[in-house]
Amino acid sequence: MTERHDTTAKPGAKRFGIDHSTGHIVMGATRVPLPRSRAARVSIGSLLVVCGFLGFLPILGFWMVPLGVLVLSHDLHVARRMRRRFAVWWQKRRKPAP
Repeated sequence: MTERHDTTAKPGAKRFGIDHSTGHIVMGATRVPLPRSRAARVSIGSLLVVCGFLGFLPILGFWMVPLGVLVLSHDLHVARRMRRRFAVWWQKRRKPAP
């Protein structure tokens, strides 16, 4: 049995990820729609990651890398696995020691 992530408990709760029911990227209170085409999502995600590595340039930024991985995680299992491992690591890091 698997647990489902309940988003109905706190409608104003901050969240970061992809809402698969609506196809939007959720960043706190901001929602950005993703294209329906898989090729467009992979292209956008790849472009964000590649441009993110050029973050030292004035217009581009390193913030593009995690956003690109988030977009790619919608379609690619490798990116989804990386994002999930990071989320688990982050939760363990934030949890206070008993």
